[in-house]
Amino acid sequence: MSSDFAPLPFEPGYRRVAAAIASRIHNRSLREGDSLPSETELATQFVVNRSTIREALRELESADLVTRRRGTKRLVVNHPATLQIASRISDALALNDITVREVCEMLESIEPPAAEAAALRASPETLSRIQSAVIAYEQASTAAPEAIAGVMEFFRAITAATGNRIQPIIQEPMFMLLAAALILMIDRAPAARHRIGTAQKAILAAIEQRDGATARLWMGKHVRDFRRGFDVTGIDLATPLPAPFIDRDP
Repeated sequence: MSSDFAPLPFEPGYRRVAAAIASRIHNRSLREGDSLPSETELATQFVVNRSTIREALRELESADLVTRRRGTKRLVVNHPATLQIASRISDALALNDITVREVCEMLESIEPPAAEAAALRASPETLSRIQSAVIAYEQASTAAPEAIAGVMEFFRAITAATGNRIQPIIQEPMFMLLAAALILMIDRAPAARHRIGTAQKAILAAIEQRDGATARLWMGKHVRDFRRGFDVTGIDLATPLPAPFIDRDP
């Protein structure tokens, strides 16, 4: 076995600048809302050209680590929103041909425990959000996009009620892919809308009663029903998902 080290890969200067600024953001030396120095000041501090700084800032903007304040050219530190993170992950998953089966399996493993946690931890505010989601779904039009948005809001409300701030970041990409899957199925399964509404009401009732076991049981039935809907409509569970459907209010 050779003891020689491989040459280090070349890294452009703008990436080293971007990494240096990003490390300050990650270690909280620069906090959300803090203004960055001007391009000229940064160029002086890093002893590089302004063009290098400009490229570095573009990279940080594309990563949603900095953003421009409205009405000014000054950049400030930004923390990516859940939707920004999730849309990137769901896009990457879709590009890797994630299938309907894989999304259904993830729903079955993650959502029942989330419903149980929601029953045990829901605050008055998060419980109200679940109640509103159930009513909104019941009153939604028959248009597929509105029905799908209602399904997503119900799942997001359950997630919020768990009180775990990691949960929405993990689950949101899956919700986006679920929405993409439902586009394939919901208009081809006439009973699906009614069954979704029935399950939502049962899960809500269990959460209102602080009955974690029943909430978990009903959520398990609910997410297995999605898989059944694909079977009934003859959609192959190995079907790769299309680009994620994104509604803008997670």
